[in-house]
Amino acid sequence: MDERLVAFKRLLDIMDDLREKCPWDKKQTFESLRHLTIEETYELADAILDQDLDELEGEIGDLFLHMVFYSKLGSEAGAFDVASVLNRICDKLVHRHPHIYGDTQAETEEEVKANWEKLKLKEGKKSVLEGVPRSLPAMVKASRIQEKVRGVGFDWENAEQVREKVEEELQELQVEVDAASDQVEEEFGDVLFSMINYARFLDVNPENALEKTNKKFIARFQKMEEMAIQNKQSISDLSFEELDHYWNQAKQELRGK
Repeated sequence: MDERLVAFKRLLDIMDDLREKCPWDKKQTFESLRHLTIEETYELADAILDQDLDELEGEIGDLFLHMVFYSKLGSEAGAFDVASVLNRICDKLVHRHPHIYGDTQAETEEEVKANWEKLKLKEGKKSVLEGVPRSLPAMVKASRIQEKVRGVGFDWENAEQVREKVEEELQELQVEVDAASDQVEEEFGDVLFSMINYARFLDVNPENALEKTNKKFIARFQKMEEMAIQNKQSISDLSFEELDHYWNQAKQELRGK
């Protein structure tokens, strides 16, 4: 017996037990689990950024549980079950990979993405952007929008063109800032959108890049607080020059960490 199937059946059996016997699990609905699933997804993302493979294993398990839970709820509602869920994704993968399961040729990642978007339009989607979730965080949504339109050929040719676009957007923002106009927010959004586009051409994930900077800033600031406490000072009472001194010390001590 395939040990993967044994482990998956064990999870399904446990889910059946919990749904029948556990007071908390018996009360859950699609709606009540939604925010918990989002939280678990962010915990998985943290483990990936931290490169903590042991934590990652646990977080993957948590998400597996949620998928099984939703499938159980679907089964109880007579809408779908875990078998139909898995068969549906298998059918989609086979259909969306004609270069593997059919006669289509696709030698590069870009050709695969282009075929993927064309197939989705043939499936009845009216827009290549139809599949971008409305509730995605704005930065992630911008990345997905740009990736999807690239799949149908709407994209810059090289990173230099995108860098020039970033500079153009920055100039347009400055014009609105100097004029104290009501267009500052819109122009600032254009700058962010173009920066995310530039990140894509640099093969940088902007969400990951910003989160790493967040973590770095937090570590340095907390180091500053430790230094102030060691010197019997309150960080809120320090001048900017004193704070800047601590900041540079913290950067030095944490360099490479």
